[in-house]
Amino acid sequence: MMLFLSASTLRGKGELPASALKRLHRSLTQLGKKKSSVYPGPGRREAEHSLATAAPDKRSIPGSLLLVTAERADSAAVVQATARRGHPCGPSPGRARGLGAMAAAGEAAGPQWAPPERGRVQAVAGLGSGEDSPVRPLCKPRGICSRAYFLVLMVFVHLYLGNVLALLLFVHYSNGDKSTDPGPQSRAQNPGPAPTLGPLTRLEGIKVGHERKVQLVADKDHFIRTLSLKPLLFEIPGFLSDEECRLIIHLAQMKGLQRSQILPTEEYEEAMGTMQVSQLDLFRLLDQNRDGRLQLREVLAQTRLGNGWWMTPESIQEMYSAIKADPNGDGVLSLQEFSTMDLRDFHKYMRSHKAETSELVRNSHHTWLYQGEGAHHVMRTIRQRVLRLTHLSPEIVELSEPLQVVRYGEGGHYHAHVDSGPVYPETICSHTKLVANESVPFETSCRYMTVLFYLNNVTGGGETVFPVADNRTYDEMSLIQDDVDLRDTRRHCDKGNLRVKPRQGTAVFWYNYLPDGQGWVGDVDDYSLHGGCLVTHGTKWIANNWINVDPSRARQALFQQEMARLARGGGADTQPEWALDRAYRDVRVEL
Repeated sequence: MMLFLSASTLRGKGELPASALKRLHRSLTQLGKKKSSVYPGPGRREAEHSLATAAPDKRSIPGSLLLVTAERADSAAVVQATARRGHPCGPSPGRARGLGAMAAAGEAAGPQWAPPERGRVQAVAGLGSGEDSPVRPLCKPRGICSRAYFLVLMVFVHLYLGNVLALLLFVHYSNGDKSTDPGPQSRAQNPGPAPTLGPLTRLEGIKVGHERKVQLVADKDHFIRTLSLKPLLFEIPGFLSDEECRLIIHLAQMKGLQRSQILPTEEYEEAMGTMQVSQLDLFRLLDQNRDGRLQLREVLAQTRLGNGWWMTPESIQEMYSAIKADPNGDGVLSLQEFSTMDLRDFHKYMRSHKAETSELVRNSHHTWLYQGEGAHHVMRTIRQRVLRLTHLSPEIVELSEPLQVVRYGEGGHYHAHVDSGPVYPETICSHTKLVANESVPFETSCRYMTVLFYLNNVTGGGETVFPVADNRTYDEMSLIQDDVDLRDTRRHCDKGNLRVKPRQGTAVFWYNYLPDGQGWVGDVDDYSLHGGCLVTHGTKWIANNWINVDPSRARQALFQQEMARLARGGGADTQPEWALDRAYRDVRVEL
């Protein structure tokens, strides 16, 4: 660095010899090449320019301005004319006197010369051009840069930040449950960004009879055979071992089975009461051929009656006679006859009628077996095998319905039906209704796939029939022709297009929906109509794994997001009704 000594700080005036000037000039030149040794401002260049102009003969330097270099950074300082006034950046008075003595000694050794103008000296020294020009300090005052001031400032900053954090924590814990669990309604209204769901996997049928080899378990190959393309239906022999089949039956018997039902009368009446449909609109809905008359087959094709009672032409005419809806007795209702009929009389008749088991839509018993975390290891193994078979995401498969086990005794049957219902504005999927936050009168099962397992060999009957499989076209009215109802599996099962004989361990699976062209669920596949034929001898045991997918992609994503949140929050028993099955997870049965 450079030290600027004003003439007012020196004891006398004089000149430096030319030899000293050369040495000083040479030192300054070498020092300018070392960027770390000189002051990085314009003062050095101004001082060199002043030397050149003030001593053109290069033999002497005015004693009123002396530039001294220092090699050590801690000894570098600037001595200005204000040093005597005690500037905080200037040297101490004693040091100034010592420097002045050195300058006086140099003046005595050389000849005398006249000093330049005062303004020029001040300009070179950085003091300005006027006499009263303010002095520019070359460093900040020591009071601001002091260590004590810095420590005090940091203490106040940390105290401020600590208070802010404490306030935020107080607000967070004061809100408590409101901030951590807003409740189902709030979560449904403000669910946050739902995850993006990828396309649903769908196997290609290629052609009827096509076979492909897959490995669903270690050290064993399975073969998938295409049974039909409409619906897309496959068969896998040996999907379950005989021991697994017997264990499932045993677990179902330990759990206890209940009679299967379609729709209780009370729920059906309540649902029908919520629909704002006039009798004229209902007549137009049933009148398929638009001839202004309701034939028996039109009523049979469109009705899904309330308490599980299977309607036949004979049962409909019996009902007309009981409620006096058909004065002519020909089984055909005109618009006027239908308008005068009171629908409440229809419900009263249904409720009072005691149907035989052979008159029910479904004559069977069933139960549910839990397959989630903590279930019996065989249940978990079957679910993982289905996951590998379908190639669907684990979230979809794991959040689907538990395993349904069904027993058909002798005389048991299930008339033709579809496993999944269409979703209209008046309906909602059963598995996503809890997070949908929608109030609708009807709910339906949204089952993207059905995987059906045969648990035993049936002595007589019990086939699974697909009445319209691979038909060229589908027409609901064509299901009933010449007093033959293809949906009636007790009478006309042999007239269906495709029947699958139950064999122990074999699995069949099919898709209940058509694709929508965007990798998701489209319309219900009407060709998936199927039923269980009458069991003529013995008992039939089957199990169903349904894969639930909501046709609304956004609603399915919201459902999966909410289930994942419950799992992270410790809500393992999201389906408490299946928790009883966990008691059987360690059971060992001699089979």
